[in-house]
Amino acid sequence: MPTSSSDSDIKAMRLAIEASARAADQGDGPFGAALVSPGGEVLLVASNNVKTAGDCTGHAEMVLIRQAQTQFGRPALRGATVFASGEPCAMCAGALFWAGVGRIVFAASQADIIRALGASPAMPIDSRMTLAGAQPAVQIDGPLLGDEAYAVLKKFAETR
Repeated sequence: MPTSSSDSDIKAMRLAIEASARAADQGDGPFGAALVSPGGEVLLVASNNVKTAGDCTGHAEMVLIRQAQTQFGRPALRGATVFASGEPCAMCAGALFWAGVGRIVFAASQADIIRALGASPAMPIDSRMTLAGAQPAVQIDGPLLGDEAYAVLKKFAETR
């Protein structure tokens, strides 16, 4: 379901998409994420580092959560919004919930990611399904700027 969004949402999502392009340039998966405080301040931007860090859990959202807890403490995540260049996988959606994030906004959907990168490996579980019934509920919006994120994914697929 497309998202109606503010200028600040678009700005934050573009930061996440730029981080995805940087990750791809470094040889990592083309994914980025931005953390925005409940007050609207961009706190942190992170990129996927699965390959460069040798960490299979180094998805952009996981890197973001770890860095945010280290830099700001866990309370900074409570009620915050995470903008993700790609719809969070089940691992990342769960981690965002446990971190206390109140809203997730994604650009490229799971279907877009599979269409751009291929179906293997893939765990195509919609983030809304992953967090259905979560208490407290997490608002999930997207896609937002999906075409821009898809272009980064497609470019990555064509160059590997």
